Amino acid sequence: MKQATLAYCIRENEVLLGMKKRGFGVGKWNGYGGKVNENESILDALVREVKEESGLVISESNTKQIAHLKFFFEDVPIFECHTFLITEWSGIPKETDEMKPQWFAVDTLPYEDMWSSDIHWLPQALSGNKVSATIRFDAKGDTVQEYIENDVDF
Repeated sequence: MKQATLAYCIRENEVLLGMKKRGFGVGKWNGYGGKVNENESILDALVREVKEESGLVISESNTKQIAHLKFFFEDVPIFECHTFLITEWSGIPKETDEMKPQWFAVDTLPYEDMWSSDIHWLPQALSGNKVSATIRFDAKGDTVQEYIENDVDF
């Protein structure tokens, strides 16, 4: 299972999402993140991915893990995703070749244009609860077939 990161930048009652413009998840609003490279720590990958995709500079000390998610497409393991809230950064979010940023009110996130699993875990995580879950999609990744909450392990 590939290790991955995901970050949600929060200011007041808003969360920064990016519209995925290419690659895995194209056409969906999501947090910022991606695969962990060989010999790279989870937090190093998080810092690198956020900068590459949004232009924002974050520090490891300003991260708070909110979720540990395991994603499957049917029985095929896809990602083990380490998910974080970010409340401090430097810079202004900018559009990159991969993501187009937009701020959304936390209580009106565009779930209909996000991964279908997000509605199950993201509201809990954004309200301060830690979430650990295993999520099984259909083969295409369109529909959640199974959502299992696990004991929090981080």
